[in-house]
Amino acid sequence: MRVLDSHLHLWRPDLLEYTWLEGPLAFEFAALELEHARIEGATEVGAVFVQAECVESQFLDEVRWVTGLAREAGVKAIVAGARLDEGASTTAHLEALAEFGLVVGVRHLLQGEHDGLAATPAFIAGVRALAAREWTFDACVRAAQLPDITALAAAVPELRVVLDHVGKPAVGTASAPLAPSAQWVSDLTALAQHPNVYCKLSGLPGEAGGDWDAAQVTPFLDAAAAAFGPERLMWGSDWPVSVIGPAEPGDPYAPADGAPTYQPTARTRWAQTVAAWATSRGHDVDAILWANAARFYGIDSAPRRGGILGWLRGDRS
Repeated sequence: MRVLDSHLHLWRPDLLEYTWLEGPLAFEFAALELEHARIEGATEVGAVFVQAECVESQFLDEVRWVTGLAREAGVKAIVAGARLDEGASTTAHLEALAEFGLVVGVRHLLQGEHDGLAATPAFIAGVRALAAREWTFDACVRAAQLPDITALAAAVPELRVVLDHVGKPAVGTASAPLAPSAQWVSDLTALAQHPNVYCKLSGLPGEAGGDWDAAQVTPFLDAAAAAFGPERLMWGSDWPVSVIGPAEPGDPYAPADGAPTYQPTARTRWAQTVAAWATSRGHDVDAILWANAARFYGIDSAPRRGGILGWLRGDRS
């Protein structure tokens, strides 16, 4: 079974500056670490690198670094960091990004911005410049900001948008799950009315603090499928952000104090959970795990190989 990870992060704190890294995330996560987090049983794996929010002055340096290790890490496309509300500076930055052939889109991280930024004239002008290049926009927002992305999609209908992490709904934990809120479902459904908007099945393990199970996340996957249809869903690992949480059973390196730690099998577990859910619902698994992301980001893809049922059983042939 082939897997195109639509939401992968990589970083090197000794090379680039990240003001937000802390705890188990404050280490290098690059090609070697990714190799150890390979998706068990997948016959073909690729990834879309999504900017990891280094400081703004190093956005181009980040793209340069990832371009250099792309072959080793299996990166097929880059979603670069950009400020889209800075007028001439935004235009110049997009021109600089165009020098890198793997760049297919950008992300202006909105989750920490004030509500309404995406509706400002400056931001819309930047987004139109992005659309003119036929690049994509990754919308990473919190659930309350979903209407901002709906308004943006209406204002710039030629823009291809993908919603990161299903809009970051509150999901609870495996032991104390939360049902999808009516407001989130309503806002997600409204956003999905715009045909150029896709949705990433990513980030839910992170929203659960790494304490999640299939039963807990299934209602959120079902809601996303009901809103967007399986043809506009794409799987993403959100590695390594979404693989931090309680130690996995049998982890010899588990912190003695029970603090959150790196979960070595979490990337595989999330891929298999989404694949099993899609299979149970009769959705096209190859589309969700590969083809939809390849189409959205303009990545050349090979013919499908292998079968989902064999992969879920652990068949390597």
